[in-house]
Amino acid sequence: MAASEQMKTLMKQRDDIQKEIEELTDVLQSQKGVGLDGPLVDSDGYPRNDIDVYSVRHARHRIACLQTDYSAVMKDIETELYRIHAELRESREDESHDIPMEVTGSAPTSPQAPPFVTVDRVDPSSPAADAGLQVGDEIVEFGSVTSHNFTGLKQIGELVHHSVGRPVRVAVLRQEKSVLICLTPGPWSGRGNLGCCVVAHHQSIQFRDTRLTCSSTCVFIKV
Repeated sequence: MAASEQMKTLMKQRDDIQKEIEELTDVLQSQKGVGLDGPLVDSDGYPRNDIDVYSVRHARHRIACLQTDYSAVMKDIETELYRIHAELRESREDESHDIPMEVTGSAPTSPQAPPFVTVDRVDPSSPAADAGLQVGDEIVEFGSVTSHNFTGLKQIGELVHHSVGRPVRVAVLRQEKSVLICLTPGPWSGRGNLGCCVVAHHQSIQFRDTRLTCSSTCVFIKV
């Protein structure tokens, strides 16, 4: 199913925001790797003279604003997905399950949007399976949740609970390709509203090489 023009516009806005965040992250990296949380004063409490404090403050403020814009765009994308999905259901009333909408492309390179959850199990004939979710998929975006605002697996569970009967946009990395999936949580013959198990890795930001690294400690949740 081809994405609507509105969807294409929203996805471009999302990509533009991610690109600007990446550029601003490079600015922070160029300032002695100060990042988002590095100190701007020296041990005596005076402004550091080895970095451009104004540029760092500006970049940090702009990133905070862009992250707010990103969340707003993601909500608009969810709304548009719901509209597209509703039209599809009306035109194909003989379909007994949700039809996944997948858009594939090259893997994202922005250090601001790494995978934060991995699919560990998908039950047959479940909403997750019908949508096309696969074991090993690395989730980059789950509805409005990304690595920027991910606080724990409970957050995913609550989003699924409040999205029963409504399509949720899920962006994953699969074999180094980005895949966009539209899945709709809801009751089925098995447990949960999705019928899958996901693994969250504890993450820590390392600004010295602008990458997000995951530890080996994992947490599981069934949805």
